[in-house]
Amino acid sequence: MMLRETNIEKLSAEVFDVLVLGGGINGAVSAASLSRKGASVAMIDKDDFAGHTSSNSSNLAWGGIKYLENNEFLLVNKLCKSRNHLMRSYPSTVQEIRFLTTLQVGFRFPAWFVFMGTILYWVMGRFLTQRPTFMSSQKIKNAEPVINVSNAQGGFEYSDAFLHDNDARFVFNFVRSAMDNGAIVSNYVEAKGSERIDGIWHTKALDKESGKEFTIQSKSIINACGPLVDKYNDDIQQETEHCHLFSKGVHLIVNKLTKEEKVLAFFASDGRLFFVIPMGQRTCIGTTDNQVENPETSVTEDDRDFILDNVNSLLDLDIPLTRDDIISERCGVRPLAVKDSGGEADWVQLSRKHAVDVNKEDKYLSIFGGKLTDCINVGEEIADLVEDIGIPLLYKDAIWYGESSDEIKKEFEYRAELLELDKMTPEYSSEKLTVRLWRRYDIHALQILDEIQRDPAQAEQLMRNAEYLRAEVHYAARREMITKLEDFLRRRSKIEMVLRKTEIIDTPGIIEACKILFGEQAEEKRKEYVDAVLKDYPDAPVAQAK
Repeated sequence: MMLRETNIEKLSAEVFDVLVLGGGINGAVSAASLSRKGASVAMIDKDDFAGHTSSNSSNLAWGGIKYLENNEFLLVNKLCKSRNHLMRSYPSTVQEIRFLTTLQVGFRFPAWFVFMGTILYWVMGRFLTQRPTFMSSQKIKNAEPVINVSNAQGGFEYSDAFLHDNDARFVFNFVRSAMDNGAIVSNYVEAKGSERIDGIWHTKALDKESGKEFTIQSKSIINACGPLVDKYNDDIQQETEHCHLFSKGVHLIVNKLTKEEKVLAFFASDGRLFFVIPMGQRTCIGTTDNQVENPETSVTEDDRDFILDNVNSLLDLDIPLTRDDIISERCGVRPLAVKDSGGEADWVQLSRKHAVDVNKEDKYLSIFGGKLTDCINVGEEIADLVEDIGIPLLYKDAIWYGESSDEIKKEFEYRAELLELDKMTPEYSSEKLTVRLWRRYDIHALQILDEIQRDPAQAEQLMRNAEYLRAEVHYAARREMITKLEDFLRRRSKIEMVLRKTEIIDTPGIIEACKILFGEQAEEKRKEYVDAVLKDYPDAPVAQAK
């Protein structure tokens, strides 16, 4: 908590080159890029970092194969290059995964024709991944017996990439990088309006934790508020060429359904892509794709029924899934950039391409649309545009993304081996501790080793099946600006995705985690989380402090 309090004091203490509004993927890469290139940067988010759209994706970094159907070849080419760049820059995090795709009889194209599209996609991907293979229905069944091939015409297997940890963790690592390069950032600080006075932006800010109001001064503003970009622009009367339409996406997390670590891809009953995605000992299924008017949305019974009906139809399960099998849910809106046309657009034809509108006179930028795959391009583009509006970047060619060098990784692996770290891996873990800690923390994983070397008890798991060490919680308390318990459970980790909330509040480890994260405020923060869970599950048992 001290990191956040210190940063809030600093936010009102100077005139920044850039104020970034929003800590989702667009805001995070903007802050990371600009701070490394020499700008003084402030960034705030009214909730937690990656609190909405950026923590509710399919966890895929893909080249947009579905856009081939719309003949958007330039977009697919660009996204394939972006995916490849991510894979090379983050080899521990963004990794190749096979997509086993099954097409039903009566699908709008024959299987062989769609397969030819995967060949083109592979070529556009510069042959970085394994080549696609065509598969008969029987071959599909042999490869993954859980797939229902009774109405299948055949299919194929091709490659794309996925985020091995969750999307929110990926976003936060850009936030952490920005802080490492001097950016002053805070979550739960809301921008209440911005006014330009004598060439300087004055943004009224509210600390939602303390109720304190203060002013942040900056030479320029980047509106990276995701689905709320339009609302903030309207509030401060900034006119833009683009605006957003919203697509609601829902995923359900259930126990592991497949034997293979592959994404199972289908076309759902509405004709759109439907995925069964591996998530360690769990499986993520979805998604929906429905136009909504309001970016504030939630999972409905219709959403659950749509996903469950489709997965039960597409898979050959011994026992059909029901709502009782749902462990957790992911729900968010995809902000889709369109040129302002009164909200009229061909919904099916819309893609996730991003756009940046620039008011050069006011030094005000608005980022529309975008997706995780294209994040490095967004960061580079924003840096160029900020320099173009008159903000000097002393180190404009500096590289601001990517994992640390192989030498640092080897040093980590050497020290981990001396500690016999991998022998401490629980039997239920989906991977070795050395692999997991490097991917999550990069160079900062050395600090985790320091904790374990000092006290071997730091290598113990706080909650069974959560795959999180005591040392990681200590690190999060110091370095990751955990303000609410949900920040840790849902976004810095994926504990809330793989364990039911009712399990979490009844786990003794959560009491110790709160003490580590919040100190004297531990019981207050735990009660805040427990009370929210009990609203939905009033009869759920709750762990009691001894």
